[in-house]
Amino acid sequence: MKRSRTTALLLMGTAPLLFTACQQEQTVQVQEGLYTSVEACSEATGDPSSCRQAFAAAQQQAADAAPQYASREECAQEYPAEQCVPQRTSAGHSFVGPMMMGFFMSQMLNGRAGAVAAPPASQPAFRDKANGWARPAAVPGGSGGLNTASRIGAGKAGLAPVNAEPNRAVTARRGGFGNSSRGRGSFGG
Repeated sequence: MKRSRTTALLLMGTAPLLFTACQQEQTVQVQEGLYTSVEACSEATGDPSSCRQAFAAAQQQAADAAPQYASREECAQEYPAEQCVPQRTSAGHSFVGPMMMGFFMSQMLNGRAGAVAAPPASQPAFRDKANGWARPAAVPGGSGGLNTASRIGAGKAGLAPVNAEPNRAVTARRGGFGNSSRGRGSFGG
């Protein structure tokens, strides 16, 4: 009788640990890469459809996000002259700026066999004379705070430099059992 009571208590005491260990937590992974073409993106990620969507979205954003100059000469001081072309923003303002030379694509993946959990997010990428890459800088409160006309002549002010190798998918962040269990201070809640 005493042995079965001890065994029962022991099993009851370990049950919460077993259930916690067996819980299936979702692993969220953000994968981001810098790509110079849809083909290079497709090779790196194996997802041509998402690459086409990301490229198209980046192309739509490119003129609004590009550094804006009053003349081709001003643009050619920071970017190769052949990249400096007349452009028009979505609001219809004309300026001279560098062409989009690539695009950033990020995807949120869940931990189950790399299945995509959300559509890809993308941004245009610009390459300067020093072969450095830049992306649009995050503007608090959205892009409505900058008047396009006042940005002309601002150059690279709206861009954030990045240290990324093109045409290679890189995992940026991940979470999961090991990551979330570190935050727990004690067993049993």
